[in-house]
Formats: sequence, C-alpha cells, structure tokens
Amino acid sequence: MRGLTVALILAAAGTATATASAAQDTPYGNSLSFIAYRNGEAIGRHTLSFQRNGQELKVDTSINLAVKILGITAYRYNHKAQETWNGDAFQTLSSQTDDNGKKMVIQAQRSPAGLEVVRSARAEPVQGAAMDQGLKRDDTVRETLPLNLLPSSHWNFRQVSQSALLNTQTGSKANVQITQIGREQIKTANGTISAMRYRYTGDVTKDQWFDDRGRWVKTSFTGSDGSTIEYILQE
Repeated sequence: MRGLTVALILAAAGTATATASAAQDTPYGNSLSFIAYRNGEAIGRHTLSFQRNGQELKVDTSINLAVKILGITAYRYNHKAQETWNGDAFQTLSSQTDDNGKKMVIQAQRSPAGLEVVRSARAEPVQGAAMDQGLKRDDTVRETLPLNLLPSSHWNFRQVSQSALLNTQTGSKANVQITQIGREQIKTANGTISAMRYRYTGDVTKDQWFDDRGRWVKTSFTGSDGSTIEYILQE
C-alpha cells in the first residue's frame, strides 16, 4: 500500500474573533491531543505539549500513525518536532520523521539573514536523470528561507493569514492559499464546539478548524490513496 503522503499536511482572517500570540497569550494549556481516523477507523494519535518561561515557548509535537490491513501494518508514520519561540518570533525547529521507511531530519535556526535550514531530504522528488548524476535522496541541503515563515505545525492561528509556511517535515517553503469557509459545529471526544473552517490549497491541502479562542480543534484531508483522514480533538 502506498503511503498517505502526510508530508504536506503538516499549518488575521475577517470574522474570526481570536488571535494567538506564540508565548504568554497562547490559548492552550499544557497539552493538546487528537485521535487520527482513516475512513472512520482510528489509526493513531497527534499530540502537542507547551512549555512556557516568560516570553519563551517550547512546542513539542509527536505524531504516530499506523494503517493495518488484515492485521498487518501496511503504512507507518512517525514524526517528532520541537519549536522554540520568543514572544511572537519563531526561533528554531528540529524535527525527525519516518514516513514509512523514508527518514528525514530538519534543523531550522533564525538568523539576521532569514531562516537557516539544514535538511536531509530534498523538497522535490529526485528524478532518474539526477540519480544517474549521483544525487541521492539523503543528500544534506542547506537553504536560507524568508524570516517570516511560520511552521506548518497546525496549532498557530496566525497561519490563516499566511501565503507560505515552513514545512516541518521536509524543511521546504510551502506556498499556500487559505480561504475562510464558515462557522460550523464540530465533534470532539466529549461533545461539540463552534469553530471557523479554513481551506488550505496549494502545496498544503487540508481543511482546518479554529475555535473563537484561536485553538486548533480539527483537521481533515484526503490521503494520497483517496482515504479520508480526520483529527478528532480529545477534550
């Protein structure tokens, strides 16, 4: 079975009432947790933890997904990342990803010139001709990206006003168009809450919901195999 291509999933608009500052004003507690469902069947968990020290904020992300067919694991995805912030200024990112055997390591650091990114996987697939020239998928790539990029790690409401994000799996710049769809009642593990729906298109394709406090409360997208993936908030 082919992978679900989680890479580009991983993300202020007109009528939304909330704003989300990265440090002291963040609307989250110490943690946030979602169960991921594929076509209605649970396949894993996506969790975040938030550690604050004055204006400093650390956000740790852990994603563990596994799709089983007849009891056999056909696809597995594991991702761990840590972001650091100073107030609203994104400082650093480190991430490690295993996308069904394809491993990627990313480091990003704020500098006067921009975001200095070192990644072990290329942003674009390596074509046959490039392979013939000795270019390998695990070649280390260094790149300076625009300083104003926000990580694609879902939780930050400020994403919805952006036209590009830093892909936290590949370390590449992801161009995105984000459209406000409308207010909806969404299901959580313990009931329903009102949230605004946003549609991401371009290099990132998904629907994402934020409540009036600016909290990320749901995500939905289509896997590369045509399956429907939904994140249900555990609260």
